[in-house]
Amino acid sequence: MRARLPDSTIVVGGGIAGIVAALELLQRGRSVVLLDRDVRANFGGQARESFGGIFVVDTPIQRRNGIRDSTALALADWLRFGELTPQDGWPYRWAEAYVHECRQEVFDWLCALGLRFLPVPQWPERRGNSVARWHIVWGTGQTLVQRLIERLRGHADRLELHFAHRVERLLVDGARVVGVAGVREADGQGFELHGPAVLVAAGGIAGDPALVRSFWPPELGPAPRDLLIGSHRFGDGRLHGACIAVGAQVSNLQRMWNYAAGVRHWQPRQADHGLSLVPPRSALWLDAQGRRFEPPLLAGWDTSEQVARIAGSGGFSWQIMNRRIALRELAVSGAELNPAIRERRPLAFLRDMLFGNRWLVDTMTTRCPDFVVADTLGLLVQRMNALLEPLADAKAEPVRLESVEQALRAFEAARRRGPAGGDTQWENIRLARRWRGDRWRTARPRPMLDPAAGPLIAVRERILSRKSLGGIGTDLDGRVIDPAGQPIAGLYAAGEAAGFGGGGMNGKRALEGTFLGGCIYSARRAARGIALDAAHDVAG
Repeated sequence: MRARLPDSTIVVGGGIAGIVAALELLQRGRSVVLLDRDVRANFGGQARESFGGIFVVDTPIQRRNGIRDSTALALADWLRFGELTPQDGWPYRWAEAYVHECRQEVFDWLCALGLRFLPVPQWPERRGNSVARWHIVWGTGQTLVQRLIERLRGHADRLELHFAHRVERLLVDGARVVGVAGVREADGQGFELHGPAVLVAAGGIAGDPALVRSFWPPELGPAPRDLLIGSHRFGDGRLHGACIAVGAQVSNLQRMWNYAAGVRHWQPRQADHGLSLVPPRSALWLDAQGRRFEPPLLAGWDTSEQVARIAGSGGFSWQIMNRRIALRELAVSGAELNPAIRERRPLAFLRDMLFGNRWLVDTMTTRCPDFVVADTLGLLVQRMNALLEPLADAKAEPVRLESVEQALRAFEAARRRGPAGGDTQWENIRLARRWRGDRWRTARPRPMLDPAAGPLIAVRERILSRKSLGGIGTDLDGRVIDPAGQPIAGLYAAGEAAGFGGGGMNGKRALEGTFLGGCIYSARRAARGIALDAAHDVAG
C-alpha cells in the first residue's frame, strides 16, 4: 500500500484525538494519512457517543454563573485528587500544562469552530472539584465530532482516510520509526505504509475485559467477575504493545477510571456492552444483599470510592427509587440516551428539565434488563432476586426483604430529622439543591414509599470499564519517550493512548471532562510537535 500523498504523517486512530491531530497538522500545511480500525460509519469513536462534557477552567460561562475559578485553584484540586507530585515527571507537567492552557487550547478553540456549551456548568466529582467546571457541548459528543469531521473535509487535497485497517506493528529504520504495518479487516490482506512521523491515537485498554482485570488495582478491591464494557471495543492495548516493541515507555496501566453504575444495553454492539447511569442522589444505594452502604455512597462525589466499595462487597449494587425521583434525577451518560441535547432541541430540553424526562424513564424501565418495577416493596425485592438467576453471580446471597426494609426505615428517619440528622447522603442532596446546575436535577425530599410518587424502581448496577488513565509516555511535544526519558525519533502519541499526555496526566483519579479535553489538548500539542520537528529536519 502506498499513500497517495508523499511524506504524509501517519495518524493511527480515528477517535477524537486522531481527528484533532489530523486537523491541526492539515492546518499547518502537512499532509496526513489517517488509519482507523473501525468502519467509516463509526468515525469519531468513543467521543461520538459521549455526553460531551469537558473540564475547563475560568470560562465566561463560569463567570456568568457567579463561579470564581482560577488555574491555581484548579491545579490544586487536580493534584490533590489525583495524588500527583513533581516526582511523577511528565504526567505532572502535563497536568500543569492542561490546567493553564485548557481555556485557550480547548474551550476557545472549540468556540471558534462554532460549537456552543450549555449555559450552566455541572459539578461532578465534588470531592475533587472546588467549583463547577464540567462544560457540556450543546449537541453532545456527536455534534462535536461532526463539526471536526466537517473541518477535515475542507482539506481533502492533503488528507487520506483508510477505514477497517488494523495496525499491528511499527516499522523502524535504525533508531527511527518510519511507518506502520497491519491487516485490512475487509480481506485480511497485509499492508505497510511509510511516513516521516507516526502518531498513535488508538485509545486505551478499557475495551478488553481481560486487560482491565489483569491491571485491576488492588486498592479498588477484587476485580469484578461480572464486568460491563463502556469503552470502545478496539481499545484493546494493541498499539501499546507495538510501542513497547520499539522501546517505548508505557506506564500506569493499573490506573483506570471505571464507573460504579453500569447497566446492560438491550441492543449490545459488543460483548458485555454496558451503559453508565448517573447515580440518582435521592435513590437508596444498597449492596449486593440489599443493605445500605455505611457510610452511604454519595452520587456525584467520588467515582473511584464508589467502585472500590462496590468491588469489595460483592461486585455489584442496587439503587432503589420511586418514579418521582427517577423522572427528576435518572440520567444516562452519553449521546444515545440524551436526544434533546444531542439533537439540539431547546424546547424538549426545557420540558425535560421542568417536568422530568419521561421518555428516558420509560425507555429504561421497559427495555433495560437491569431495571425492575413494582407497586410494593415486597414485590420489588422478589423481582430483584429474579434478576440474579440467569447471571454469572447466581450463587450470590439473595436480597433480603428485611434488609431493604431496615435500610429504608433508616433512610426515612434521617430525612425526617433534617439537617441535624447527620446523614451524609441527605447532606449531599441539600448541597446539590443549593447549586443551580444541580437543583433542577435533584428531587425535593419526600417519603420514598409515597403511593403518589410510585411505582418503585430498582436497578441492578455493575462496574463498567471506561477510561485508561495510564499509557504511552510522552514529553510535552507528544514525542514518545523510552524508559530513560529520551524521545523515540518519528513516534508520537496523544489522547487516551498516552494517558491523555505523559503516560498518566490525571494521576490516580480523574476529574470528569478530562477525557475529551485531554484528547483535544494532547492531540493539538502532538501535532505541533510533529510540525516543529519536521521544520527542524528541513532546516538541518
